[in-house]
Amino acid sequence: MENTYLVVMAGGIGSRFWPFSRTHHPKQFHDVLGVGRSMLQLTVDRFHGICPPENVFVVTNRDYTDLVQQHLPDLPADQILGEPIGRNTAPCIAYASYRIMQRDPKATIVVTPADHAVMHEEEFRRVIRQAVDAARAHEVLITLGIQPSRPDTGYGYIQFMDDDTSGLAGGLKKVKTFTEKPNLELAKMFVSSGDFLWNSGLFVWRADVIVNAFHHYLSDIAEVFDEGAQQLGTDQEVDFISRAYTRCRNISIDYGVMEKADNVYVLPADFGWSDLGTWDSLHRMGHHDADDNVVDGDALLYDTRECVIKTPLERLVVVQGLEGYIVAEYDNVLLICKRTEEQRVKEFVADVKAKKGAGYN
Repeated sequence: MENTYLVVMAGGIGSRFWPFSRTHHPKQFHDVLGVGRSMLQLTVDRFHGICPPENVFVVTNRDYTDLVQQHLPDLPADQILGEPIGRNTAPCIAYASYRIMQRDPKATIVVTPADHAVMHEEEFRRVIRQAVDAARAHEVLITLGIQPSRPDTGYGYIQFMDDDTSGLAGGLKKVKTFTEKPNLELAKMFVSSGDFLWNSGLFVWRADVIVNAFHHYLSDIAEVFDEGAQQLGTDQEVDFISRAYTRCRNISIDYGVMEKADNVYVLPADFGWSDLGTWDSLHRMGHHDADDNVVDGDALLYDTRECVIKTPLERLVVVQGLEGYIVAEYDNVLLICKRTEEQRVKEFVADVKAKKGAGYN
C-alpha cells in the first residue's frame, strides 16, 4: 500500500443539487444520503485498506480548506491542496500528480470525485485493487466504466474494443471512443449495443505515466508545473500555485488527455455507483417508503408518491397530494419542482442570482 495514493477532487459546487448544494457549502460537505456522514467523508472511508492515511490528498478550492479540515480532522493540513481558482479537472490532477511524484516517483494514484455514491463497497475495493495492480504493471491510463442499467442521458459513455488483442490481463478493455451526455435515442443505442459503459470519472494510473501524458497532450500545463515542481511540498508551494493557475486553461482531463491518448483502458465494473449529481439520482439511490418517496427530514406525507423530500430536521413539513416532485429546503431557500423538470435547476439558480442577488446561490 505504501506506493498507492488517493486524490479526492472536492472543489466543485454541484449547482444541479441546489438549493442543498450552495457556493458556500457544496454538496460534498453534506450528508446527502442521510447516513450521518458527508459525501467527502464517505469517499475517504471507502478507500480504507487501499492506501494509508498519509497518502490521501484532497484537492479543493482554497475557500473550502477549512470545511475539508472540519470533515476530515485527522487529515494533515499539507495533504489538503488548495486551488486559488477553479480550472476544471486537468489542472487539479496535474497539481496533485506533480506533488505526489515529488514525494514518491513510484506512486500509483487513484483519482476520485468527492460526491459519488457506492452501494457495494467491498466490490468497489476489489475493483480498485485490480486497477491499481494493472496500472502498476503497465504504462496505461485506466478509467473505471460502470455497467449501464438504463439509457441515462446524464452520464458520459465509454465505448470499448471487445477483443483480447491488447495483451493486458485483469479485465482491461482498450477504449475506442468517449461520448459526452447523449440524447435519449443515442443512449438507448449505446446500452443495447453492449460495448458502452458509463464514464465514472474514476481514474487509476502511475504518477510517471500521467505526468508523461500531460507532456504529450497538455504540454502547456506540463510546462507550468515543470517550472515549479521543486517548490511543491515546500513553503513556496502556495505562491507557486497562485501563479501557476493563472497560466492554466480551463480544461477537463477527459477532453485534454483521455480522449487523445492511445494507452487508455477501461475496467468494467458494477458496484452500485451513482454520481449523485441530481435530485433524481438521489431518488434512485435513497431509501424508498411504501409510496416510492425518498424522505430525509421530519415530514408527514399524505397522498404523495414518487417524491424527494429533503428538509431540515428542526422543521416539520406536511405534504399532501404531490406526485413526482422535489421538495428541498436548505438555509434560506425552499425549492418545489417536478422531478421531470429538474434539468431547469441551473436556470433557476441563474435567475435567482440575477433577480435576488448572490446570497441564494
